[in-house]
Amino acid sequence: MKTLSPYALGATLYMPATREDILDVVLHKKLPELRSMVVCLEDAVADIDVETALANLHKLLLSIEQQGGRSVDGPMLFVRPRDSQMAAVLNEWPLMAHVDGFVLPKLSLSNLRAWELAVTNPDIFLMPTLETREVFNPVAMVELGEALKQTLNHRIIALRIGGNDLLGCLGLRRNPATTLYSTPMGYVIQMLAGVMGSQGFALTAPVFERLATPHLLLEELSLDIAHGLVGKTAIHPSQISSIQDSLRVSLEDLNCAKLMLNEVAPAVFNHNDTMCEPATHFKWATNILERAKWHGVRHAEPSQTDQSIRLAEAGR
Repeated sequence: MKTLSPYALGATLYMPATREDILDVVLHKKLPELRSMVVCLEDAVADIDVETALANLHKLLLSIEQQGGRSVDGPMLFVRPRDSQMAAVLNEWPLMAHVDGFVLPKLSLSNLRAWELAVTNPDIFLMPTLETREVFNPVAMVELGEALKQTLNHRIIALRIGGNDLLGCLGLRRNPATTLYSTPMGYVIQMLAGVMGSQGFALTAPVFERLATPHLLLEELSLDIAHGLVGKTAIHPSQISSIQDSLRVSLEDLNCAKLMLNEVAPAVFNHNDTMCEPATHFKWATNILERAKWHGVRHAEPSQTDQSIRLAEAGR
Protein backbone atom coordinates (compact mmCIF):
# COMPACT_ATOMS: atom_id res chain seq x y z
CA MET A 1 0.00 0.00 0.00
CA LYS A 2 1.29 3.47 -0.88
CA THR A 3 1.79 6.10 1.80
CA LEU A 4 0.85 9.77 1.82
CA SER A 5 2.66 12.27 4.00
CA PRO A 6 0.44 14.61 6.05
CA TYR A 7 2.95 17.37 5.30
CA ALA A 8 2.12 17.02 1.60
CA LEU A 9 -1.36 18.44 2.26
CA GLY A 10 -0.29 22.06 2.66
CA ALA A 11 -3.31 24.31 2.14
CA THR A 12 -6.41 22.17 1.57
CA LEU A 13 -9.08 23.89 -0.52
CA TYR A 14 -12.68 22.72 -0.20
CA MET A 15 -14.86 22.96 -3.33
CA PRO A 16 -18.60 22.16 -3.41
CA ALA A 17 -19.27 19.20 -5.68
CA THR A 18 -21.75 21.38 -7.58
CA ARG A 19 -19.02 23.57 -9.07
CA GLU A 20 -18.25 23.26 -12.77
CA ASP A 21 -14.56 24.21 -12.66
CA ILE A 22 -13.28 21.39 -10.44
CA LEU A 23 -11.63 19.50 -13.31
CA ASP A 24 -9.43 22.48 -14.18
CA VAL A 25 -8.12 22.53 -10.60
CA VAL A 26 -7.60 18.76 -10.53
CA LEU A 27 -5.67 18.86 -13.81
CA HIS A 28 -3.47 21.72 -12.59
CA LYS A 29 -4.85 24.23 -15.11
CA LYS A 30 -6.09 26.47 -12.29
CA LEU A 31 -4.40 27.15 -8.93
CA PRO A 32 -1.11 25.44 -9.85
CA GLU A 33 0.28 26.05 -6.35
CA LEU A 34 -2.50 24.04 -4.65
CA ARG A 35 -1.32 20.85 -2.88
CA SER A 36 -4.64 19.26 -1.84
CA MET A 37 -8.35 19.71 -2.43
CA VAL A 38 -11.63 18.28 -1.18
CA VAL A 39 -14.74 17.89 -3.32
CA CYS A 40 -17.45 18.41 -0.74
CA LEU A 41 -20.83 16.65 -0.74
CA GLU A 42 -21.63 17.58 2.86
CA ASP A 43 -22.15 21.04 4.39
CA ALA A 44 -21.31 22.90 1.19
CA VAL A 45 -24.18 21.22 -0.69
CA ALA A 46 -27.86 21.90 0.05
CA ASP A 47 -30.21 18.95 0.45
CA ILE A 48 -31.97 19.71 -2.82
CA ASP A 49 -28.65 19.69 -4.70
CA VAL A 50 -27.28 16.35 -3.49
CA GLU A 51 -28.23 14.36 -6.59
CA THR A 52 -26.82 17.06 -8.84
CA ALA A 53 -23.60 17.08 -6.81
CA LEU A 54 -23.24 13.30 -7.05
CA ALA A 55 -23.80 13.41 -10.79
CA ASN A 56 -21.20 16.16 -11.10
CA LEU A 57 -18.69 14.12 -9.08
CA HIS A 58 -19.25 11.13 -11.35
CA LYS A 59 -18.79 13.35 -14.40
CA LEU A 60 -15.56 14.73 -12.89
CA LEU A 61 -14.09 11.29 -12.25
CA LEU A 62 -15.15 10.06 -15.69
CA SER A 63 -13.38 13.04 -17.28
CA ILE A 64 -10.23 12.22 -15.32
CA GLU A 65 -10.49 8.62 -16.52
CA GLN A 66 -10.89 9.70 -20.14
CA GLN A 67 -7.81 11.94 -19.90
CA GLY A 68 -5.66 9.09 -18.65
CA GLY A 69 -5.76 9.95 -14.95
CA ARG A 70 -4.62 12.85 -12.83
CA SER A 71 -1.44 14.82 -13.35
CA VAL A 72 1.44 13.65 -11.18
CA ASP A 73 2.13 17.22 -10.12
CA GLY A 74 -1.52 18.10 -9.47
CA PRO A 75 -3.15 18.39 -6.05
CA MET A 76 -4.15 15.42 -3.96
CA LEU A 77 -7.87 14.80 -4.42
CA PHE A 78 -10.28 13.89 -1.64
CA VAL A 79 -14.05 13.55 -1.46
CA ARG A 80 -16.13 14.44 1.58
CA PRO A 81 -19.27 12.29 1.54
CA ARG A 82 -22.39 13.49 3.31
CA ASP A 83 -22.49 10.53 5.70
CA SER A 84 -21.41 6.91 6.02
CA GLN A 85 -24.32 5.73 3.85
CA MET A 86 -23.15 7.88 0.95
CA ALA A 87 -19.57 6.80 1.59
CA ALA A 88 -20.62 3.16 1.26
CA VAL A 89 -22.03 3.89 -2.20
CA LEU A 90 -18.98 5.88 -3.33
CA ASN A 91 -16.71 3.16 -1.93
CA GLU A 92 -17.98 0.82 -4.66
CA TRP A 93 -17.45 3.19 -7.58
CA PRO A 94 -14.57 1.90 -9.76
CA LEU A 95 -13.85 5.55 -10.65
CA MET A 96 -12.80 6.19 -7.05
CA ALA A 97 -9.43 4.86 -8.19
CA HIS A 98 -8.76 8.47 -9.24
CA VAL A 99 -9.33 9.79 -5.70
CA ASP A 100 -6.78 9.69 -2.90
CA GLY A 101 -9.29 9.37 -0.10
CA PHE A 102 -12.33 10.44 1.89
CA VAL A 103 -12.74 13.20 4.44
CA LEU A 104 -15.03 11.69 7.08
CA PRO A 105 -17.33 14.37 8.56
CA LYS A 106 -18.34 14.42 12.22
CA LEU A 107 -16.48 11.28 13.23
CA SER A 108 -17.11 10.08 16.78
CA LEU A 109 -16.83 6.86 18.71
CA SER A 110 -20.58 6.28 18.23
CA ASN A 111 -20.39 6.23 14.41
CA LEU A 112 -16.87 4.85 13.95
CA ARG A 113 -18.15 1.33 13.24
CA ALA A 114 -20.52 2.64 10.55
CA TRP A 115 -17.64 4.44 8.82
CA GLU A 116 -15.43 1.37 9.14
CA LEU A 117 -18.04 -0.75 7.35
CA ALA A 118 -18.63 1.92 4.71
CA VAL A 119 -15.05 2.54 3.58
CA THR A 120 -13.73 -0.95 2.95
CA ASN A 121 -11.68 -0.10 -0.16
CA PRO A 122 -8.09 -0.40 1.15
CA ASP A 123 -6.80 2.06 -1.48
CA ILE A 124 -8.88 4.92 -0.10
CA PHE A 125 -7.04 6.99 2.50
CA LEU A 126 -8.98 8.73 5.25
CA MET A 127 -9.01 12.11 6.96
CA PRO A 128 -11.58 12.00 9.78
CA THR A 129 -12.88 15.38 10.96
CA LEU A 130 -13.22 16.07 14.68
CA GLU A 131 -16.18 18.45 14.91
CA THR A 132 -18.78 17.13 17.38
CA ARG A 133 -19.38 18.03 21.03
CA GLU A 134 -17.46 14.92 22.18
CA VAL A 135 -14.28 16.64 21.00
CA PHE A 136 -14.38 18.91 24.07
CA ASN A 137 -13.95 15.84 26.30
CA PRO A 138 -10.32 14.68 26.51
CA VAL A 139 -11.36 11.26 27.84
CA ALA A 140 -13.58 10.74 24.79
CA MET A 141 -10.68 11.74 22.55
CA VAL A 142 -8.35 9.24 24.23
CA GLU A 143 -10.95 6.53 23.62
CA LEU A 144 -11.51 7.60 20.01
CA GLY A 145 -7.78 7.66 19.32
CA GLU A 146 -7.36 4.17 20.75
CA ALA A 147 -10.30 2.89 18.68
CA LEU A 148 -8.92 4.45 15.49
CA LYS A 149 -5.56 2.82 16.05
CA GLN A 150 -7.27 -0.56 16.29
CA THR A 151 -9.37 -0.12 13.14
CA LEU A 152 -8.53 2.50 10.50
CA ASN A 153 -5.13 3.69 11.71
CA HIS A 154 -3.04 2.47 8.74
CA ARG A 155 -5.23 4.47 6.31
CA ILE A 156 -5.43 7.75 8.22
CA ILE A 157 -3.30 10.59 6.83
CA ALA A 158 -4.37 13.19 9.39
CA LEU A 159 -7.21 14.21 11.67
CA ARG A 160 -8.89 17.47 10.67
CA ILE A 161 -10.06 19.89 13.37
CA GLY A 162 -13.46 21.33 12.42
CA GLY A 163 -13.26 24.75 14.06
CA ASN A 164 -16.55 26.23 12.86
CA ASP A 165 -18.63 23.21 13.84
CA LEU A 166 -16.96 23.08 17.24
CA LEU A 167 -17.65 26.76 17.85
CA GLY A 168 -21.20 26.07 16.69
CA CYS A 169 -21.53 23.50 19.48
CA LEU A 170 -21.02 26.41 21.88
CA GLY A 171 -23.28 28.82 20.01
CA LEU A 172 -20.26 30.91 19.06
CA ARG A 173 -18.71 32.32 15.92
CA ARG A 174 -15.12 33.44 15.40
CA ASN A 175 -14.31 36.91 16.70
CA PRO A 176 -13.09 38.87 13.62
CA ALA A 177 -10.49 40.73 15.70
CA THR A 178 -8.65 37.72 17.18
CA THR A 179 -7.21 34.37 16.23
CA LEU A 180 -8.99 31.13 16.98
CA TYR A 181 -6.60 30.61 19.88
CA SER A 182 -8.31 33.45 21.81
CA THR A 183 -11.57 31.49 21.83
CA PRO A 184 -12.49 28.19 23.52
CA MET A 185 -10.92 26.55 20.46
CA GLY A 186 -7.54 27.46 21.93
CA TYR A 187 -8.12 24.84 24.63
CA VAL A 188 -9.44 22.32 22.10
CA ILE A 189 -6.45 22.62 19.77
CA GLN A 190 -3.98 22.36 22.62
CA MET A 191 -5.79 19.34 24.05
CA LEU A 192 -6.03 17.56 20.69
CA ALA A 193 -2.38 18.30 19.93
CA GLY A 194 -1.50 16.54 23.17
CA VAL A 195 -4.04 13.72 23.24
CA MET A 196 -4.10 12.78 19.56
CA GLY A 197 -0.56 13.91 18.79
CA SER A 198 0.86 11.67 21.52
CA GLN A 199 -0.96 8.72 19.92
CA GLY A 200 0.83 9.38 16.64
CA PHE A 201 -1.88 11.21 14.69
CA ALA A 202 -1.10 14.26 12.57
CA LEU A 203 -3.60 17.12 12.89
CA THR A 204 -4.60 19.87 10.47
CA ALA A 205 -5.71 23.35 11.50
CA PRO A 206 -9.21 24.80 11.23
CA VAL A 207 -10.19 27.22 8.52
CA PHE A 208 -9.56 30.95 8.84
CA GLU A 209 -12.81 32.39 7.52
CA ARG A 210 -11.93 36.10 7.31
CA LEU A 211 -10.43 37.36 4.06
CA ALA A 212 -10.10 40.99 5.15
CA THR A 213 -7.52 40.37 7.90
CA PRO A 214 -4.55 38.55 6.33
CA HIS A 215 -2.31 39.69 9.21
CA LEU A 216 -4.47 37.65 11.61
CA LEU A 217 -4.19 34.65 9.30
CA LEU A 218 -0.40 34.86 9.53
CA GLU A 219 -0.60 35.18 13.32
CA GLU A 220 -2.87 32.17 13.53
CA LEU A 221 -0.63 30.16 11.21
CA SER A 222 2.35 30.75 13.49
CA LEU A 223 0.31 29.39 16.39
CA ASP A 224 -0.87 26.42 14.30
CA ILE A 225 2.72 25.48 13.58
CA ALA A 226 3.77 26.03 17.21
CA HIS A 227 1.15 23.42 18.15
CA GLY A 228 2.52 20.95 15.60
CA LEU A 229 -0.36 21.16 13.11
CA VAL A 230 0.67 20.01 9.65
CA GLY A 231 -1.63 21.94 7.29
CA LYS A 232 -4.66 24.22 7.18
CA THR A 233 -7.99 24.37 5.41
CA ALA A 234 -8.28 27.28 2.95
CA ILE A 235 -11.60 28.93 2.17
CA HIS A 236 -10.27 30.95 -0.77
CA PRO A 237 -7.37 30.64 -3.23
CA SER A 238 -5.89 33.88 -1.85
CA GLN A 239 -4.99 32.00 1.35
CA ILE A 240 -3.04 29.20 -0.32
CA SER A 241 0.34 30.90 -0.60
CA SER A 242 0.20 32.30 2.96
CA ILE A 243 -0.53 28.87 4.39
CA GLN A 244 2.14 27.07 2.40
CA ASP A 245 4.79 29.76 2.89
CA SER A 246 4.20 29.55 6.65
CA LEU A 247 4.87 25.82 6.51
CA ARG A 248 8.39 26.41 5.22
CA VAL A 249 11.05 25.67 7.83
CA SER A 250 13.71 28.10 8.96
CA LEU A 251 17.29 27.41 7.92
CA GLU A 252 18.20 27.38 11.62
CA ASP A 253 15.67 24.60 12.37
CA LEU A 254 16.73 22.62 9.31
CA ASN A 255 20.42 22.73 10.26
CA CYS A 256 19.62 21.84 13.85
CA ALA A 257 17.47 18.89 12.79
CA LYS A 258 20.22 17.55 10.52
CA LEU A 259 22.74 17.73 13.37
CA MET A 260 20.41 15.86 15.70
CA LEU A 261 19.82 13.07 13.18
CA ASN A 262 23.51 12.64 12.45
CA GLU A 263 24.67 9.20 13.52
CA VAL A 264 27.71 10.64 15.29
CA ALA A 265 25.81 13.37 17.14
CA PRO A 266 26.66 13.58 20.87
CA ALA A 267 23.98 12.65 23.38
CA VAL A 268 23.71 16.33 24.33
CA PHE A 269 25.26 19.29 22.55
CA ASN A 270 25.01 23.06 22.22
CA HIS A 271 23.89 24.56 18.92
CA ASN A 272 23.44 28.33 18.68
CA ASP A 273 23.15 28.64 22.45
CA THR A 274 20.41 26.01 22.64
CA MET A 275 20.66 22.59 24.25
CA CYS A 276 20.07 19.79 21.75
CA GLU A 277 19.28 16.27 22.90
CA PRO A 278 18.78 13.89 19.94
CA ALA A 279 17.08 11.17 21.99
CA THR A 280 14.42 13.65 23.11
CA HIS A 281 14.16 15.73 19.95
CA PHE A 282 14.35 12.91 17.40
CA LYS A 283 10.67 13.12 16.37
CA TRP A 284 10.83 16.92 16.11
CA ALA A 285 13.91 16.69 13.89
CA THR A 286 12.28 14.06 11.68
CA ASN A 287 9.18 16.23 11.29
CA ILE A 288 11.30 19.28 10.38
CA LEU A 289 13.02 17.36 7.58
CA GLU A 290 9.66 16.09 6.31
CA ARG A 291 8.21 19.61 6.32
CA ALA A 292 11.27 20.91 4.48
CA LYS A 293 10.91 18.14 1.90
CA TRP A 294 7.40 19.30 0.98
CA HIS A 295 7.56 23.04 1.64
CA GLY A 296 11.19 24.04 1.43
CA VAL A 297 13.18 26.49 3.52
CA ARG A 298 11.97 29.94 4.53
CA HIS A 299 14.23 32.77 3.45
CA ALA A 300 15.63 34.66 6.42
CA GLU A 301 14.05 38.08 6.80
CA PRO A 302 16.57 40.94 6.80
CA SER A 303 17.38 42.37 10.19
CA GLN A 304 16.63 45.99 11.10
CA THR A 305 20.33 46.76 10.65
CA ASP A 306 20.40 45.19 7.19
CA GLN A 307 17.31 47.17 6.18
CA SER A 308 18.88 50.42 7.41
CA ILE A 309 22.06 49.75 5.43
CA ARG A 310 20.06 49.03 2.27
CA LEU A 311 18.04 52.23 2.70
CA ALA A 312 21.22 54.24 3.23
CA GLU A 313 22.83 52.74 0.14
CA ALA A 314 19.72 53.36 -1.90
CA GLY A 315 19.81 57.04 -0.91
CA ARG A 316 23.36 57.62 -2.12
